[in-house]
Amino acid sequence: MAYKDLREWIARMDRAGELVTISEPVSPYLEMAEIADRTSKLPATAKRGPGGPALLFTNVVGHPGAMVLMNQFGSESRMKMALDVDSLDAIAERIRTLLHPPTPITMMDKLKLLPMLAQVGSFFPKTIERKDAACKQVILKGADVDLTKLPVLTTWPQDGGPFITLPCVITRDKKSGKRNVGMYRMQVYDKNSTGMHWQRQKNAAEQLRDRLRAASPDLASAVDLMALTAGGTASAPPSDTVSTQTITAIKGDRMEVAVAIGTDPATTFSAIVPAPPEIEEYLIAGFLRQKPVELVRAETVDLEVPAHAEYILEGFVNLAELKTEGPFGDHTGFYTMTDDYPVFHVTCITHRKKPIYAATVVGKPPMEDAWMGKAVERIFLPLMQLTMPEIVDVNLPAAGVFHNLMIVAIRKSYAGHARKVMSGIWAMGQAMFTKCIIVVDEDCDVQDLNEVTLRTANNIDPERDIQFTLGPVDSLDHASRLPNFGSKMGVDATRKWAAEGFTRQWPPMLTMDAAVKAKVDGMWKKLGIG
Repeated sequence: MAYKDLREWIARMDRAGELVTISEPVSPYLEMAEIADRTSKLPATAKRGPGGPALLFTNVVGHPGAMVLMNQFGSESRMKMALDVDSLDAIAERIRTLLHPPTPITMMDKLKLLPMLAQVGSFFPKTIERKDAACKQVILKGADVDLTKLPVLTTWPQDGGPFITLPCVITRDKKSGKRNVGMYRMQVYDKNSTGMHWQRQKNAAEQLRDRLRAASPDLASAVDLMALTAGGTASAPPSDTVSTQTITAIKGDRMEVAVAIGTDPATTFSAIVPAPPEIEEYLIAGFLRQKPVELVRAETVDLEVPAHAEYILEGFVNLAELKTEGPFGDHTGFYTMTDDYPVFHVTCITHRKKPIYAATVVGKPPMEDAWMGKAVERIFLPLMQLTMPEIVDVNLPAAGVFHNLMIVAIRKSYAGHARKVMSGIWAMGQAMFTKCIIVVDEDCDVQDLNEVTLRTANNIDPERDIQFTLGPVDSLDHASRLPNFGSKMGVDATRKWAAEGFTRQWPPMLTMDAAVKAKVDGMWKKLGIG
């Protein structure tokens, strides 16, 4: 079933025994985060796997009548419920069918493909009338705009302030008109402004740079563009190539932005999926839901927003305005320190009656985002295999915080094959941030970290099998030599071939005779061992 909105999703979790409603008074300042963190790390029970239940706080200190939902994606079972599948790999199979439809030979084969094509067409979002949009039940503009009335969480003691942590940030590409929905943390500065954590490699940051390029020809220098978007200083003197007049002119130019908080689970999840730039996240959400996302025109900006979201924030980013953002306790388990980022000015807030604020807390794994990352891993696999069919499976361990470690199993076909795969991954969209890649043979279960450790430790000669390269790294990488630029490591833990210069005999791995295993299986219960 496709959940129409967050409330249907909450009701489904409640019926499944996956939701705990907390009526005790709890503060959004640190306390909710601590409760959610402990919950996300609960071990498996007879009724539920690891990860603990979703949490609905109904007595929010300082915000009478407010409700806050946390840990909604915080277990494998709920991640599958959110996407309405029995297995996360089921989504991958649907993607494979779309990518590799059966070749029609007869007219009947062609007719059989028509329902699939019609179904794909039904995934495109549709715009509904304003009167039918629940997110328009309350509309606040001008002096009525007040972000401090939202129960925004401060999640760690050294955070620079309260942060909106589960937003769907909506922008439009000026050239193509394509909408982008991304998830970027937003530090609340005051009643009507927040930070906009657009890391420079993200789609929204590139849209901002495109607008800067269009604003003035003398902004063609990449250095100047970076200085004016992320990691630079807006108050610094203009460089030789950027005139004071240009800086003054672009400060008056704006990029419209809308933010949805509390959408149906597939729409929220689609905001973190590393999709190809030409595919809209609304279409991805429709594919995941198997039903189109309903949109409505925003009140003050030229954007379409999820019609049944709990909150919609509308406003703009000034092209050349930056402000210090952070620190922020991040999913790496460390604080991301202060840096300069664009500022989002809120011109309008619309919301449902008695809105439910959706939030998450990130920190030392495992946490809620680990399960979201595992779902991304399974969904992304067919797209990786589209360009590198030799890939059998991948694993992004939770402790590797998504971008620090990827384990890849391949069907090795030629000398240097593992290194080719490493290079391919580093050239593939957001996978370019992967700091360490370990490549193993196809008979290694990459989801079994004990098996991976055994293979890696035994199969490598470190000097021969570890390679280093330089390139872009995640903005959150505090260990890189420079912000956004550093080294990466690839480990070839496959069996070595003579064609790769290995002249010794490679030993077989230990495995018991199949007949003996079957015989012992038959007598195991009688042995009384356990």
